[in-house]
Amino acid sequence: MKVKMKTKKAVQARFKVTGTGKLVRRRPGKRHILTKKSSNRKRRLGKSTLVDKTQSGMYARLIGA
Repeated sequence: MKVKMKTKKAVQARFKVTGTGKLVRRRPGKRHILTKKSSNRKRRLGKSTLVDKTQSGMYARLIGA
């Protein structure tokens, strides 16, 4: 009997799966010490981006996707 792998909730909270199966993540660095960061940098940090393909397989397996 094969046992199902439980979803890692910490990983599930940090990544979302797109319609094509890619993983989307938030950028780190926009929590505090924002005064020294430029407006352009803060704007870039606010946008989400795709997970690198070298790591997306590992995270997808932990999510169960």
